[in-house]
Amino acid sequence: MSEMVETTEATAADAAVEEATAPVDVVDGEESIEEEVEAPEPISPFDLPGDWYVIHSYSGYENKVKVNLETRIQSMHMEDHIFEVHIPMEDVVEFKAGKKVTVPKKVFPGYILVRMSLDDDSWYAVRNTPGVTGFVAGNAQKPTPLSRREVERFLGVQKEEEKSKPRFKPEWEVGEQVRVVTGPFADFNGVIEEINIDQQKVVVLVNIFGRDTPVELGFADIQKS
Repeated sequence: MSEMVETTEATAADAAVEEATAPVDVVDGEESIEEEVEAPEPISPFDLPGDWYVIHSYSGYENKVKVNLETRIQSMHMEDHIFEVHIPMEDVVEFKAGKKVTVPKKVFPGYILVRMSLDDDSWYAVRNTPGVTGFVAGNAQKPTPLSRREVERFLGVQKEEEKSKPRFKPEWEVGEQVRVVTGPFADFNGVIEEINIDQQKVVVLVNIFGRDTPVELGFADIQKS
């Protein structure tokens, strides 16, 4: 009887080993190690319907002109000819009141990009929009569209991880008078002699004991006078 029990136990153990070492069927498309899914390539705005043209407007009126043109497109039923009106923007880091802030700025003040199929009707609709002073490039009646390189540079074709950080733009310029607001030179006035954007520092000529002395300060240490 004891021999039968031992035989049964051995058989069960062998079966367990075989089950553990047996090959496992892998369903097609499913693997134990997950593969990273590559992000799809961004679509170039150049490959969208129509061509990109540049129109000129008075600086500071770009948004109003954009609204005017979009309203005309609808009222004149030009949606199949004029597809998009775009004002290129970028994020710029500035110092205001000693604090770093990110603000949107127009890349090309006074200019607007329009994606359209150019013909007499679409040209008329754009050119006679209030605030538009004319097309840029080419002649007045037959403007030249932007090239692929220009479109992708102005509108940006980048993967998410390649997008650049906001561009820094100092609040001041070399030769401008500023006031020191912190440190031992607080309340002193001086003139900016040098700006180091990478280190976020400036060299200011401060009048100390009747002499202009260069003092290195951080961006947060000065304000416009």
